[in-house]
Amino acid sequence: MEQGLGFNSNSNTPFDSIDKSRVLDVKPLKFIVPIFPNSPPEVGPFYPFLAPNTTQKSTIVAQTPQPNYGGNGPLKDAALDRCGSEFSKDRDVCAVSNLGKRRGRPPREKPENVEDDFGANAVINTFLKSFNLHDFEEFKRRNNDRGIVGTVLFVYDSIRRHLTQLEESKQLSLRRPDLKAGAALISKGIRANSTKRIGNIPGVKVGDIFFFRMELCIVGLHGHTMGGIDYTTAVNGESMAGGVQRRDGQVFDQKLEGGNLALVNSFHRGNEVRVIRGVKDKTDGSNGKIYVYDGLYQIQDSWTEKIKSGFSVFKYKLVRVPGQPEGFSLWESIRKKDGNALRAGLVGECQPVALVNDVDGEMGPAHFTYVRSLRYAKPFQTSKPYSGCRCSGGCQPGDASCPCNRKNDGFAPYSSIGVLLNPPNKWLIHECGFTCSCPPNCRNRMSQIGVKVRFEVFKTKNKGWGLRSLDPIRAGGFICEYAGDVIEGFTENGFGNEIDDDYIFDATCVRGDGSGGLGKDPFALVISAKENGNVARFLNHSCCPNVMWRPVLRESNSDSYVHVAFFAIRHIPPMQELTYDYEMVRHEKQRDERKKKCLCGSTKCRGHFY
Repeated sequence: MEQGLGFNSNSNTPFDSIDKSRVLDVKPLKFIVPIFPNSPPEVGPFYPFLAPNTTQKSTIVAQTPQPNYGGNGPLKDAALDRCGSEFSKDRDVCAVSNLGKRRGRPPREKPENVEDDFGANAVINTFLKSFNLHDFEEFKRRNNDRGIVGTVLFVYDSIRRHLTQLEESKQLSLRRPDLKAGAALISKGIRANSTKRIGNIPGVKVGDIFFFRMELCIVGLHGHTMGGIDYTTAVNGESMAGGVQRRDGQVFDQKLEGGNLALVNSFHRGNEVRVIRGVKDKTDGSNGKIYVYDGLYQIQDSWTEKIKSGFSVFKYKLVRVPGQPEGFSLWESIRKKDGNALRAGLVGECQPVALVNDVDGEMGPAHFTYVRSLRYAKPFQTSKPYSGCRCSGGCQPGDASCPCNRKNDGFAPYSSIGVLLNPPNKWLIHECGFTCSCPPNCRNRMSQIGVKVRFEVFKTKNKGWGLRSLDPIRAGGFICEYAGDVIEGFTENGFGNEIDDDYIFDATCVRGDGSGGLGKDPFALVISAKENGNVARFLNHSCCPNVMWRPVLRESNSDSYVHVAFFAIRHIPPMQELTYDYEMVRHEKQRDERKKKCLCGSTKCRGHFY
């Protein structure tokens, strides 16, 4: 410090003659922010050149070309904000995406870099290696647009869920696993579409749903991780795209800049804008949102209007481009069904199950008895008796004393909202059994709670009866278990007379599950749902499924009960058929007898299944 002083500032006195007591008598600072000169008189004040009568706070949030985050500019028919909107208060629409007013903790302007956390970075690198994504350009050359989007989203969500699992077990300290995972992929150049464009995004379909804003970013649908209007710049420098938000809730006259300017320019040029609607997520009891890609809209009108507070806002009239698949209108039609109660006691589930046939006159599937769970004549026997846990308040993540956690390698397999957190290569799930002291709503009893979504058994065009959900299902979400009767007398040569049963689930088969082709050890469990079963018996085969199965083990003393639980591979929109990969049977002599033509229609269709 002394060497840095050199000479007295008021004279040329050498350093040795300086009175150090005066030098170290430091005065308190009067300002903690820099003072900038006023802007030129012909130019309006903007940050960081502030006018004397302008506060720095109000100027920072109004700067451009960053998107505004305040009240969304409402529309006549398709409102961009809640005021004057035709949509209910729990939903809002966004033009190239207006993701709603953010509440609670102010978001960071930029997500923290996962590279700074060595533990998280090691986890992420492991996933990238497993899916061969380190050479992402080569991966993109070998796959189509839809496959790229699907893989990137699957890898992102797998990383996010495992980081959540590590965070809950206190092995990593992370505030936002969703931002950590997304920022890491972006920093490594792993994005399905990194170039901004006008119109549709390759690999993204109308009606696709997203549970995290970062997902919109990594697929290229929306460039901002914290909401606002995404826009690009044309060759002549004009901004193109649409909408408005503010994150601090301040009220002011909106200006023709940033997103507003982009919307006006798109209006004059006749450009189509992407619209993403935010819908309140009612499936997990949280205040989160589901983001629905509603397709392309055209701006038909633009005007300014004074709102109740006396300030002016820009408003736009957006009209959906005709000829597109159903998007948000499908959600509206499902919402109208909410009031149509089904007959009580028709199906023994917590949620109603509807039967729909819009194809032919068949009244329904063949008769069977509906049961909610697997029926054992006698359980498997284990060599080491298990007395169960003593978690009276429920098994908690990070509790090293919980024997159920220890059986799951020290982790809780499910999140607090019932999402499977295990990575794809974690095959077996240990759940609490009859001798465990935890309550029925313990998070480690997820497959025992029953279905949480509303199902429809519907007639398909060429595959018989199928199964779909009226509710959105997030990746990793529990769907149902495969209920039925456990077949005894199974041998390595098959199960004889039961081979003509179309409702057989053979856990000894080698199956693909859409999670990267990782090998699994089979279990000696064969189930028939021909006479007794549940909605799982209507899950059809697909070579590109959206559902996977996992064996769930419940132990009580010396008895072991293996169940089959189904989980979503990716986010599943409402009314999309639920399918899993039957793959192939292990036993050579059964191949020809059980071989059937595949009608899944997937680009990855193998042509047959067993």
